[in-house]
Amino acid sequence: MAIRVSLDRVLLKRGITLTDLADRVGITLANLSILKTNKARAIRFSTLDALCRELDCQPGDLLEWVSREFEETVTAEFEEVDR
Repeated sequence: MAIRVSLDRVLLKRGITLTDLADRVGITLANLSILKTNKARAIRFSTLDALCRELDCQPGDLLEWVSREFEETVTAEFEEVDR
């Protein structure tokens, strides 16, 4: 997917754990983990709004577009490291 979620970076900057964020926004830890690991296929605006409100950030701080060519290169590099 060409849209990546940078939730881990924002959490680190804010010093907030995923568990704390889940409690604050009322989203399950499992669903936040899916977002954090870029496995989500979609995100509701209400969820994005809650995340931005609690993290005091803009949607662009959490979401970024990455070209498919770059994504394929990075994925191939990670697969090679896993071997």
